[in-house]
Amino acid sequence: MSEPDLFSRMKSDERGSARPAEHAPGAARPTAATPLAERMRPRTLEEYVGQRHLVAPGRLVESMLRGKKLHSLLLWGPPGTGKTTLSRLLAESLGLPFAQMSAVLSGVKELRAIVDRAEQELAASGRPTVVFIDEIHRFNKAQQDALLPHVERGTIVLIGATTENPSFEVIAPLLSRSRVLTLESLDPEAVGSLVDRALVDRERGLGTTGVRLADDARAMLVAHAQGDARIALGTLEVAAEIAARAPEQEITVEVLGEAAQRRALRYDRQGEEHYNVVSAFIKSMRGSDPDGALYYLVRMLEAGEDPLFIARRMVIFASEDVGNADPRALQVALAVRDAVHFVGLPEGRIPLAQGATYLATAPKSNASYAALNRVTDDVRRTGTLPVPLHLRNAPTGLMRSLGYGKDYRYPHDAPAHFVAEEYLPEGLREQRYYEPTDQGDEGAIAERLRAWRTARDARGRRSR
Repeated sequence: MSEPDLFSRMKSDERGSARPAEHAPGAARPTAATPLAERMRPRTLEEYVGQRHLVAPGRLVESMLRGKKLHSLLLWGPPGTGKTTLSRLLAESLGLPFAQMSAVLSGVKELRAIVDRAEQELAASGRPTVVFIDEIHRFNKAQQDALLPHVERGTIVLIGATTENPSFEVIAPLLSRSRVLTLESLDPEAVGSLVDRALVDRERGLGTTGVRLADDARAMLVAHAQGDARIALGTLEVAAEIAARAPEQEITVEVLGEAAQRRALRYDRQGEEHYNVVSAFIKSMRGSDPDGALYYLVRMLEAGEDPLFIARRMVIFASEDVGNADPRALQVALAVRDAVHFVGLPEGRIPLAQGATYLATAPKSNASYAALNRVTDDVRRTGTLPVPLHLRNAPTGLMRSLGYGKDYRYPHDAPAHFVAEEYLPEGLREQRYYEPTDQGDEGAIAERLRAWRTARDARGRRSR
């Protein structure tokens, strides 16, 4: 990485005061070969689109600029939402030196070079250097530790950009010294305005090409971008090159489709979006919404999720959320797992869809799961309580002489195959862990259990 890429120097105006370079600090001046998304990068905060919750008057960014005090920041948000641009504009607006590096391509060596220059700058002008680290979550703990002393001393103001939750990916000391700003996917209006601006801009955009964008193609492009400005402008640039070779010079739906091909859904199988979509899938089934369940199922499959991972989640759901309200749910989920394993994709999507809709529309009960949690709490609280003597195994004469198995009554010898017996250890006799609901098959279980518990309680009162 060359020095200009690592560190951009400020230049002085006629009065000798420091001011930013005319183009974005830390970046080469755009040329005709520069991608459209980079050429159209906003040069002022007035051009910045979206993130009004951060940049609107009275919000955090505006207050930092008004107070001329920039704090270390972690910019967390999806790709193409303006993290790099915002960091550059903050440095430029406050007249601070700016250094940029990528956590994917750089390491401690490059960081050390930046810090050396930052220390010189601080000694010469008293200004800290804004160090922007793209994809900071790719830095390991040691690399993140290397940032701490320079942030603490004020040599640098750190701005880290990440698509992953900083709570999981950034070390606690660095997290505590930074403010986390959450950036949101651009809404359709914001994406549309960026597209329109690029079409008419004659200096940096497509204004001199004569290419037009049909209304239905514009709507398709905005939807295709999924809130990502880089995707929108990148696709627009390719579509414009295709349209420029046609007599009509118009970007139609067909032209846009050729340029877009197949948009890869934003879904990192190891990242936060993975867990977000899986969570939405489970919660849709729990909420008895087969439409939502199918939608998130397809989102996962289209993004390349392992279908057996989905099937395993369904098996867990069948016991945790459907339970005895429909005992067949677990059989269905296991059959889905076996079917997916047997036939694979793409046909495995069909049993997955059947299983998801069955589980979503089944009666729901988490009574078994709730009972499990209550029992677990008691076992951990009370430890290994003695098993009642009448329940103990008595394979030897010694054990029988000690009372093991004495007075045990075999339920199958009794009418209705039930005896009013105590099974919990002393000290837990009054506990009721499993409380079946009135949903589905569990309603009948509840009726039987009430009768059994009533008889058991009556016998307990007589024995006392």
